[in-house]
Amino acid sequence: MNKPFKTILAAAALSLATQASAQITFFEHDQFTGRSFTTSAEITNFQRYGFNDRASSAEVRGERWEVCEDTRFNGRCVVLRPGRYPSLAAMGLNDRVSSTRAVSSNARIDERRYAPAPIVPQITFFEGEGYSGQAFTATDEIRDLRRAGYNDRASSVEVVGERWEICDDVRLRGRCVVLRPGRYPSLFAMGLNDRVSSVRVLSPLERIDGRRYAPAPVAAPAPSVARITFFEREGFAGRSFTTEVEIANLQRYGFNDRASSVEVFGERWEICDDARFSGRCVLLRPGRYPSLAAMGLPDRVSSARMADRRERSDERRNAPPPVAAPDYRRGRDERLYEANVTSVRAVLGAQEQKCWVEREQVTVERANPGVPGAIAGAVIGGILGHQIGGGRGKDLATVGGAIAGAAAGANMTRDSGGQQVQTQDVQRCTTVPNQAKPDYWDVTYTFRGQENRVQMTTPPGSTITVNERGEPRL
Repeated sequence: MNKPFKTILAAAALSLATQASAQITFFEHDQFTGRSFTTSAEITNFQRYGFNDRASSAEVRGERWEVCEDTRFNGRCVVLRPGRYPSLAAMGLNDRVSSTRAVSSNARIDERRYAPAPIVPQITFFEGEGYSGQAFTATDEIRDLRRAGYNDRASSVEVVGERWEICDDVRLRGRCVVLRPGRYPSLFAMGLNDRVSSVRVLSPLERIDGRRYAPAPVAAPAPSVARITFFEREGFAGRSFTTEVEIANLQRYGFNDRASSVEVFGERWEICDDARFSGRCVLLRPGRYPSLAAMGLPDRVSSARMADRRERSDERRNAPPPVAAPDYRRGRDERLYEANVTSVRAVLGAQEQKCWVEREQVTVERANPGVPGAIAGAVIGGILGHQIGGGRGKDLATVGGAIAGAAAGANMTRDSGGQQVQTQDVQRCTTVPNQAKPDYWDVTYTFRGQENRVQMTTPPGSTITVNERGEPRL
């Protein structure tokens, strides 16, 4: 067999393998219910398969698929990316699909032809209960979580889009439990806390014994996103302080009169230059404020609270419009990944002046220390001299007694030292390096071969959570 012919056969085999891995399943009703029809080959007319104009939801695997409302790919056509589409009504094709075919991975498609983004089945594990600690997200079967560095670590879990099976042994063995979409704040009740070793997504067509299901998940609460973050320096630099609750006095948190820039999430916040929301107050809309100088509040914020939603704000109280704020919250149905951290640099703040007050005893010299003693001695000496002398002699004796008494009184005062010991408060200060806590951590990470950097207020682990574009996610 000649080489060109071998090359043609190899290309054909590769094309067939690609087609075999691509498939689409249509369901008769919304939410992947009712009768279904699956194909991995081109269908020019659904009438031949008894499924014309019957599809209401769809699941796409492997490759993009084009679905059309008329036979032979005529009429209105839409391209579906891999994922799950619980309803075709949003794209105007409910009960109207008549033909479909896989789209080559090399084909360029006009963005206007794509359907809305699909729901991608995924499961997110959390290291701590209540969805806390380091997270790990899977979108496909993992037969051994040791390879992902997450074996026997999961304590809570969130399931999106489809049912997932989790097992306490590798290769989906041992004790296995099926989780419906929802949130599970603890795996302890199902005996899998820190014991999950393998996981897989279940096909919507797979029938599961009801005894294998975990207890019903809790409803996902609305995220608490109303918060405010103050930064010590302009441009969101330096130490930061974040709160989601009312702060009547920032002095208690070591951040009084220190904020120079601020970031607001979710709701409006009121900030004031005095404690207990007194003094000059300004309303901040959600967004980023690189400097508080424009509103007359640099290094002057003493209290903060979320504004009442029902309150109609006076425009005169509103701060200047914020700059656009990057949103690091996870979007609905957004796929998350773990990116490897390659370097971490703790950035310390500038030297600080540390002051304290000490109570100590000090010796104070009294002004003219002999005067009080001299006066007292003069009085006593004068009395004694007056009693001793007679006539003019009595007067001279009185004067002499006063002089002698004054000298004796002064000597008495000097003998006592003429000093006083007092207790007073003394302030002492020293300049120290800011070694207690870094201002922030400068983190470098790689994702899909590209190096990225982010500043974090807490030290990262070996990985950080990102979306498909490599953007950090909370």
